[in-house]
Amino acid sequence: MDRESLLLHVCCSSCGSAVLEALVPRFNVKPFYYNPNIHPKDEHERRRMDFEALCKHFGVSGITGPYDSGRWSDLTRGLETEPEGGRRCEVCFRMRFREAAKTAREKGCPHYGSTLSISPHKDAERINRIGEEAGREYSVTFLKEDFKKRGGFKRSCELARELGFYRQNYCGCVFSERKHKIKK
Repeated sequence: MDRESLLLHVCCSSCGSAVLEALVPRFNVKPFYYNPNIHPKDEHERRRMDFEALCKHFGVSGITGPYDSGRWSDLTRGLETEPEGGRRCEVCFRMRFREAAKTAREKGCPHYGSTLSISPHKDAERINRIGEEAGREYSVTFLKEDFKKRGGFKRSCELARELGFYRQNYCGCVFSERKHKIKK
């Protein structure tokens, strides 16, 4: 039986590892790295290189979207003082999910999903709602999941360690980077 295709938005290899492990048996997965929110550019490149290693490990062909940090900055302008997890994050999710849904449609994938819900710092209900909205806009079905459940986050940490993936200490945007530096 042929498995249906699913384009999977991957935020980073650490999160992507356990999600791919769970989804590869169920779908023909096409990982998609699109994260123009990541700052600085060398951080984005470090994560992109790990994304390529992740795809190689799972034997899947990945797709890398453009690094359009200017677009992300334009969309989040005026939200600089929002707390982590606030409206700025919702704008960021929407931007990335719209691009993922559009790419899924272009690549002939009837489904798309995201690794973002594996993080214990992310609201899976919000992620799923925004994912479904973007899916409707581009006529693809969003895979509603909360990957942190059933030990998903713990498994992602184990796999990242086993596979030698970089585990960043902040979400990715300039604001989460600053917040992390302040806490040090």
